[in-house]
Amino acid sequence: MRIAFYPGSFDPMTNGHVDVLDQALALCDELVIGIGVHPGKTPMFSFDERASLIGHVVRAEFSARAEAVSVVAFEGLVIEAAASAGATILVRGLRDGTDLDYEMQMAGMNRAMAPGITTVFAPAYAESRHITATLVRQIAKMGGDVAPFVPAVVQKALAARSG
Repeated sequence: MRIAFYPGSFDPMTNGHVDVLDQALALCDELVIGIGVHPGKTPMFSFDERASLIGHVVRAEFSARAEAVSVVAFEGLVIEAAASAGATILVRGLRDGTDLDYEMQMAGMNRAMAPGITTVFAPAYAESRHITATLVRQIAKMGGDVAPFVPAVVQKALAARSG
């Protein structure tokens, strides 16, 4: 059984995350989405809220594979969380060349620490390459329309939080 680990903050989940999730599901039998929780950071949504939103999106967008997706929290090194989940594949999304440069360095370090886990890059689709969770949060906080950038359930949660 091929288990993949897809880490991120998912604060909030964007259409770019959905693109990567789509590609990740094609690579594995089971996908573990790891939500990074850092005591020093104050996210817009709690871990439970982010996990719930991801669950809603997975059931809506990938109903045939929803049972193959789980969500966990992790602190510390991504590679340790991936190993703890039994993953042999680490999925990382790419938006542009800047992401690639950084992710290549991380992939090298991760490979040195955990040679049994292979990093796979999933490029965001053209229509979502410009989307970042940071920009989505900023737009939502200023009352802007985030509908083009996030799944509908996330848009509703952002409106409730920002309004």
